[in-house]
Amino acid sequence: MSAVGQNPGVRPRLLLLALVLAVVGVPLPATTATADPAATAGRGAGDYALPPAADRWDYQIGGTRTVPGSVDVVIRDREAPPVGRDGVYDVCYVNAFQTQPNEKQFWKKRWGLVLKKNGRAVVDSGWGEWLLDIRTPAKRQRLARIVGGWMSGCAEAGYDAVEPDNLDSYLRSKGLISQQQTNAFVRLLAERAHGSGLAIAQKNRAGWNGKRFGLDFAVAEECGQYDECGAYRRVYGARVLAVEYRDPAFRTACREWDGRIALVRRDLAVSPRGVRRFCP
Repeated sequence: MSAVGQNPGVRPRLLLLALVLAVVGVPLPATTATADPAATAGRGAGDYALPPAADRWDYQIGGTRTVPGSVDVVIRDREAPPVGRDGVYDVCYVNAFQTQPNEKQFWKKRWGLVLKKNGRAVVDSGWGEWLLDIRTPAKRQRLARIVGGWMSGCAEAGYDAVEPDNLDSYLRSKGLISQQQTNAFVRLLAERAHGSGLAIAQKNRAGWNGKRFGLDFAVAEECGQYDECGAYRRVYGARVLAVEYRDPAFRTACREWDGRIALVRRDLAVSPRGVRRFCP
């Protein structure tokens, strides 16, 4: 289910067609997304398809595993290959607001883009990740070029969409990053994603309308645990991918939301051999 912009053989053919049509004076058709008309984004920023209103999905950012035939959306880390199977919508995970633990050397060479307080990097203590400094327009542009390059790599690999993680990092920034600065960076990322032929997700941050800043669907961690599933559905309808990490919350979410949003139970490490269950 790759978007047009993800097929390396499509753009050269389109460019050749454009040149031929220009010579004979035939106007080119308007750009459209590649999904069913009811699911197209209609933003005109590139060719990208929205995810289906999924029934079952799988979260595989901790490592890849076999995908059951009943699953129609899968999220994997940007360094992993997409599923690439007909009927599966592939979403690429990108850590867009914080650093990956294995990328410290990369960011030490770009130390000015790491958020600091009193000269020391601000850390998300839960994961040991440095926060990125998105407080100024110049730094947001530089970071958008870096993250945008990763997104382009996702598109070239054959992914359909991107999930930029940690857009709620401002809550862990020791008061240094504002919501407004975060929103401005989100808009840049959405432009980059759409320009690469990718839809883009809102990851967490319940109660915030990411559609106003260009986001297309939601990935929600533990919305059943914290009674937030309705907040995502009000904005994105059935295009909500919800993951629960605890059995009681998963049972509650299935009882209240199965058939209205997509739900999966995973282990916290989302490991290849970890827990994976779907609603009955």
